[in-house]
Amino acid sequence: MRSTVQIRDDFVPYIEKPQEYEAMKTITAAVARARKAPLSIEELRLDDIRNDEVRVKLVASGICHNDALTRDGVYPTPLPAVLGYEGAGIVEEVGADVTSVKPGDHVILSAAYCGHCAQCLAGDVAYCANMMTVDFGGRRRDGSTSLSTASGEVVSSHYFGQSSFSTYVNALERAVVPVPADVPLEILAPLGCGIQTGAGSVLNDLRPEAGSVLAVAGTGGVGLAAIMAAKVAGCGTVIAVDVHDSRLELARELGATHTVNSKTADLGAELDRITGGRGVNYILDTTGVPAVLSGLAKALAVRGVLATVGSAPAGTEVPFEIGLSLPKGWTFKTIIQGSSVSQNFIPRLVELWSQGRFPVEKLVKQYAFEDINKAFEDSASGATVKPVVVF
Repeated sequence: MRSTVQIRDDFVPYIEKPQEYEAMKTITAAVARARKAPLSIEELRLDDIRNDEVRVKLVASGICHNDALTRDGVYPTPLPAVLGYEGAGIVEEVGADVTSVKPGDHVILSAAYCGHCAQCLAGDVAYCANMMTVDFGGRRRDGSTSLSTASGEVVSSHYFGQSSFSTYVNALERAVVPVPADVPLEILAPLGCGIQTGAGSVLNDLRPEAGSVLAVAGTGGVGLAAIMAAKVAGCGTVIAVDVHDSRLELARELGATHTVNSKTADLGAELDRITGGRGVNYILDTTGVPAVLSGLAKALAVRGVLATVGSAPAGTEVPFEIGLSLPKGWTFKTIIQGSSVSQNFIPRLVELWSQGRFPVEKLVKQYAFEDINKAFEDSASGATVKPVVVF
């Protein structure tokens, strides 16, 4: 299925404008300079905050799949760029128009949104019509960036409103979520995107009934967060699907009642066996693999829902058998960021974590900031579920 992204309103991406280099703050950042190449640790200059921005001293940042996709050219952020969009830290300074936080506040950073398109005004900020420009454009709305080298080279900033692979950021206020000061930021930083996406897909979008059957394909950070959320929601049967037994073991620890290794077992037959032939009510796919999605659709119950959060290259098509599926009346949908309003949903996840019902720490492995490329490698190989770099 092909889709086109329409950029609307008066946003002006990719325009380089002169910047003043006096009195800028020197920071350390991991810079993506070439496609499919390691990030380089560099000193950059960070400009003054704008009226709608918050200066945050980063404590930690999660690494998410989109960081790798953008580094490798799947998404259009112009290089050189500072990526990262699961930042967490302490507010150092706020712009003149900022009202939601103050210096000293502890915050988790999440995706930005324009705030004035039809979707944002309706409260569907995860589906902002200007998402591609706001989150991937690498520029402010006026075309400027907050980052540059000492020689004046422009570096893309404001990735998802933040660019958190950096010791300091000028984040958009809309990307900032205040949290209690006793929250361990080096553990909960990933709530900003990946964990929020998995949990929100279940709790905000699919909304499974208590006792229902839910399956999750792919048990990385997003999938495991979905499994934890399914347990919170009271699903009666929670099925984890993956090709790594170690991930499936962790899925059981976090709430899965059944596991299927689709590499060694017939996925359709196993789902049929587990459900007694009734099918699965809700399926969340985190892989974006067409063959996986097509197979999962066949396992749906009548009126079931298949949703995907998996990123796939433009032009990816998924074959579904309409004729055989028609009597089931099932639904296929895509979900972004767990259909969340981060300022509302992330505090709910923090509360669940504080109650011991959402143990994010079991997913996280910490890395020193200078080891960020190792963290990327371990994420890609599956050695680490959720890498977090700590400053």
